[in-house]
Amino acid sequence: MDQKNKMIEGAATKTKIRASNRLIASIQTLTSCRFPGFRYHLYTPSYGGQGLPVLVAVHGISHRAKEQARAFAQLAEQKGFVLIAPLFCRKNFPAYQRLGVSQKNVPCYPDEALNILLEEIAEQKGFNTQKVYLFGYSAGGQFAHRYAMMYPEKVYSVATGAAGWYTFPDRQISFPRGLRTRTGFRGIELDPQRFLQVPMASFVGEKDVYQDSTFRRSFDLDAQQGLSRVERGARWIQAMREAAGVLGFQTRYQFYVLRACGHSFIECVENGGMALQAVDFLFNKTELQASRSSAMTILSGASEFSRNSSFLYKWRV
Repeated sequence: MDQKNKMIEGAATKTKIRASNRLIASIQTLTSCRFPGFRYHLYTPSYGGQGLPVLVAVHGISHRAKEQARAFAQLAEQKGFVLIAPLFCRKNFPAYQRLGVSQKNVPCYPDEALNILLEEIAEQKGFNTQKVYLFGYSAGGQFAHRYAMMYPEKVYSVATGAAGWYTFPDRQISFPRGLRTRTGFRGIELDPQRFLQVPMASFVGEKDVYQDSTFRRSFDLDAQQGLSRVERGARWIQAMREAAGVLGFQTRYQFYVLRACGHSFIECVENGGMALQAVDFLFNKTELQASRSSAMTILSGASEFSRNSSFLYKWRV
C-alpha cells in the first residue's frame, strides 16, 4: 500500500473512531423515579425515538449493563430502535436471572421493576414500551426468556446469549427448570398457549463448553439439559420448537453457534457477530448477507447436538 492510500485509510479509521466515541457518549445513564435503586442506560437514535421499536438488553452476572448498551448502540442508530439496558444490581436483585423467585426481603421482583421502568420511560419520553424486543446474555439470557414466558403479551421476540440453563416447556417440572408453580404463584400463570407464540433464539459460542464456577449443575439439571451451554441451548430450542408444534404453532425458534467464541460477551460480539445477528433475528431479518454470516453457523433444530446425545425426553405442554 502506498503512502497516499495509507493516509486515506488512517483518516477513515480516525473518523470512524470519532463517530463511535460520539455515539457512546450519547448513551444516557438514568435512574428510575419510582424505584431509586434501579439504574439503566438509554440510547436514543440521533433522529429521535418517537414511533421506533424498543430493544431491552439485559446484562450477565458481571452486571456490565453499559457494555450491553455500547454493543447495541451503533445498531440502534443504523437500524432505528431505542435501546434500554437496565442494571439489576446485586443488592436489590440477587436472583434476577430466576426472576427472584427464591429471594426474600428485596424491594421488588426484577420483572416487576422492568415493567415499572418501561411504563416510566413511556410516560417521560413518549416511547412505545408496551411491547418490546428482548435480548439477554448469560444470566441475562435466563432473565430474558423467563420474562417472556411470564409476560408474552409484552414481548415481540427474544434472543438469548449463552444462558447457563433454561426453563423448559414441561408442566411436570418445577419452575424455574420447568413450568410447574405452586398455587397462586405471584398471580401469574406460565401458559404455553401464550408464550410458545413468541419467537426465540439462542446464541452460544462454539468454545463455550467448559463448566466454570457460574455454571449451575445438578443430576436432574444435567440429565434434562446437558453438560455445556452449547448442549443446553440446543436442547432448549429443540424443546420449544417441538412443544410449539404440538400446539399447532410454527413459531420461529433458532439455535446459533458462534464460531471460535467462548463465554465472553465482547468476543461473541466482536468476533462472532452476535449483536448484529441477534438484532436481525429479533426484527425478523431472515435474509442474512454472506459477510454477516461468515463467523456463524446456524444449526436448524440443533440436530447435530441432539444426534450425539443420549437424551430422550417427552415434552408435556
